[in-house]
Amino acid sequence: MRALVWFRSDLRAADNTALDAACHAATRGVVAVFAITPAQWRDGHDWGKPKTDFVLRAAKELSEKLAGLNIPLKIVTTETFADLPDALLTLANDCKCDGIFFNREYELNETKRDTDVERVFTEAGKSVHAHHDQVILPPGSVKTNDDGWYTVFTPFKKKWLDIFREGDAPEPTGPPTRQSDTGIEPDAIECDLSEFEADTREDLWPAGEAYAHRRLDSFAEKRIKGYHESRDIPSINGTSTLSPYLAAGILSPRQCLAAAMAANRNRVSGGASGPDTWISELIWREFYKHLVASHPRLCRSTNFHRKYDTLKWADNDEHFQAWCDGKTGFPIVDAAMRQLNRTGWMHNRLRMITAMFLTKDLLIDWRRGERYFSTRLVDLDYPSNNGGWQWAASTGTDAAPYFRIFNPAAQSKKFDPDGTFIRRFVPELESVDDKHIHDASRLTSKENIFNDLDYPEPIVDHKEARERTLAAFKAI
Repeated sequence: MRALVWFRSDLRAADNTALDAACHAATRGVVAVFAITPAQWRDGHDWGKPKTDFVLRAAKELSEKLAGLNIPLKIVTTETFADLPDALLTLANDCKCDGIFFNREYELNETKRDTDVERVFTEAGKSVHAHHDQVILPPGSVKTNDDGWYTVFTPFKKKWLDIFREGDAPEPTGPPTRQSDTGIEPDAIECDLSEFEADTREDLWPAGEAYAHRRLDSFAEKRIKGYHESRDIPSINGTSTLSPYLAAGILSPRQCLAAAMAANRNRVSGGASGPDTWISELIWREFYKHLVASHPRLCRSTNFHRKYDTLKWADNDEHFQAWCDGKTGFPIVDAAMRQLNRTGWMHNRLRMITAMFLTKDLLIDWRRGERYFSTRLVDLDYPSNNGGWQWAASTGTDAAPYFRIFNPAAQSKKFDPDGTFIRRFVPELESVDDKHIHDASRLTSKENIFNDLDYPEPIVDHKEARERTLAAFKAI
């Protein structure tokens, strides 16, 4: 048998379930393939240049890794998923492959695409081998006692931990051994990025397994112990910054969990506070993927709680643009948005603050913010991005109650008390003292020290905005 391995959001050679299975099954060598679908990424999935460029660089690194294993990486290019099944079958025939191996993805469009590929390959008499790899416990394995899907995180986490403890800890595997030479050459990886939004930062986000593992090892050795205390402080390097590598599959969740457990006396919970907290974040990631698998309508930008479909969102383009540009007059919000625009990444605490500001202070539809984040994030992962936005907007599962509305100034004082992060990304405020840097609205127009700093006045009054939002939700 000659196996065709289809790489998607699993751009690594080590601990790759489909690749391992293909290499064990193959008797006449293995061929790999990666599909470039520019219009699907750009228009169907709202990818921006940060995500697209990162994925393509990861694919190039993977191609070099696979070449050392005698596995050529071929490229098929179709604008959308619609033509992909036939393109993959043509490649399989050209390379004399008998079956296709891939790791499942759980979003709606991806599920349909995979079903179409399975149909085309089966009709052609070729075998199809689909595996679970994106998550440690696959969708459908973590169910309520009456066989339902969890929609609240805490009981999901409890059941997840119970199931995990009943089995053996998943041991990450290394890359496969060198395969038989197929005589097939790898393809060049090229894609025109000119129509994708935003800019990329290759200097901040190097691709490839080797770099990803250095970053994981550094976090596990130096910072995970204090993660529970430092993860909410955006001015310091207190998080793992591994999300781009997990989203693209350069790291597997099993590799991340193994590193965390090694720092946690080999425990998945009940160990030290830092590793416990980070492992909980890995389970949050799984929770959102299980939600998308069990509620595919989430991939159609619908509210999880349909009662909010009648919510009267504000349609204020000027406010939305100010939010996008980091010019709202709320320093912590503006600093966070500028971090996103400049680096392709935003600290998680700030994702909550900026999302709640857009949906609660400006009362702008969460879907507009979700899309903007999609075009700017290097670590875009649809289930987590959607889940986070619906949490902030109070429309999602396990969301913040609608009357929970962050006060931006209070959040700023708590998590950036001396204004270090604000000054880093909003240099107009560098000379403002610690007392006033969090909230310009408390200054009268005569004493407003922001007036001469080329910094905008607040575009809304937080107290009034809060009352407007409460009224809008109560009206349902």
